[in-house]
Amino acid sequence: MERDPLTEKAIGCAIEVHRALGPGLLESAYQQCLVHELKLSGIPFQAKYPVPVEYKGIRLDCGYRIDILVDNRLILELKSVDALTGIHEAQLLTYMKMTRIQTGLLINFNACRLVDGIKRFRL
Repeated sequence: MERDPLTEKAIGCAIEVHRALGPGLLESAYQQCLVHELKLSGIPFQAKYPVPVEYKGIRLDCGYRIDILVDNRLILELKSVDALTGIHEAQLLTYMKMTRIQTGLLINFNACRLVDGIKRFRL
């Protein structure tokens, strides 16, 4: 897979958060800290980005929210779980398909080493 500077910067920010906090906190704590780290790094993003469902020509707010959308081209889906499962992957892939965003990272902050808790997806 080819290297993407934006993805690498986002991963670097996530590693910095994990290095400071370690595993074991709630997802919401990691999200707020990662948002702060992205701000410090000057990386444009939107947190809790709404994803409407398009159905028969109308857009419906069904409560879908991307944890962090980076520069309108990278989705960060954050977790703090014992292990990532297929449902977590399906959630990220659904967001990617609905928004037509080609790259997504599934990040599990509960991993002992964050690099072992990151999965990259490309459509």
